[in-house]
Amino acid sequence: MKSPAVQEVSLGGSPPGNLRRTALTALAPAAWGTTYVVTTELLPPGHPLFAGLLRALPAGLIALAITRTLPRGTWWWKAAVLGVLNIGLLNALLFVSAERLPGGVAATLAAAQPLVVAVLAVAVLHERPSVWRLAWGVTGVLGVGLVVLGPSAALDFTGVVAGLGSAASMAFGLTLTKRWGRPAEVGATAFAGWQLAAGGLFLLPVTFLVEGPPPAIGPTAALGYLWLGLVGGLIAYVLWFRGLGALPVTSVAVLVLLSPLVAAVLGAILLGQTLGPIQLVGFGLALAAIVAGQLPEPTTERKTE
Repeated sequence: MKSPAVQEVSLGGSPPGNLRRTALTALAPAAWGTTYVVTTELLPPGHPLFAGLLRALPAGLIALAITRTLPRGTWWWKAAVLGVLNIGLLNALLFVSAERLPGGVAATLAAAQPLVVAVLAVAVLHERPSVWRLAWGVTGVLGVGLVVLGPSAALDFTGVVAGLGSAASMAFGLTLTKRWGRPAEVGATAFAGWQLAAGGLFLLPVTFLVEGPPPAIGPTAALGYLWLGLVGGLIAYVLWFRGLGALPVTSVAVLVLLSPLVAAVLGAILLGQTLGPIQLVGFGLALAAIVAGQLPEPTTERKTE
């Protein structure tokens, strides 16, 4: 029987199984990183909440139709809570943040999510405090900031609160998902479907109250919404929740830093945006934080020698 220290190392280390799970889980935030270029180049302007709604609700209904599995007992309210935190409220707060702040500021605030998870892991999951996780979390925020912040960055109180709220919403959602797990007989597709449907139903009235009637959808917009719903919604969230069930929550949380990095790379490749030396340094710091988040802490490793 493994000791707790050995178990922790095996979870946080990188044997082939965990490496594959991590790589598959990382595809989710990488897919979310395409949202910016899809939104700006393919979708009608002024309807970000509608885009969030179409990413969540149809994907959730498709997942439910495929699996034909509904929540039972307490999982009705648990799935609703997780869906609101992980998808519905998260998208609504991101919308407010993006509307009131430059994109770089909003992305940097969202990158604080691994820090919140590191704190919640102590309070909710009763893990020991980790200076290692907190230090690399700060490094990740700094790295993302160097990549996406520009000289035009400005602060707005409501926007800042919404940006931090979006990070807190996702962090609470991830931590509660890890604490509650998922029913043994329920697969990742059904589990993702519950949350996508719940998050979409939360966004449905909010979207029409804030944005009014939906925009006209032409072929280009339809392609963009299809990408957001199929790749950024159904496939991404199935991979995300499958990885969260198998990997430490702090390791999964830091993978979110991939989203602004992918967005910056696509901006450089497709939109002609420039990546200077400072941004490349930020890339290095953010990638180092992502890699470090998948490794066992040095002190833990020494205990097993």
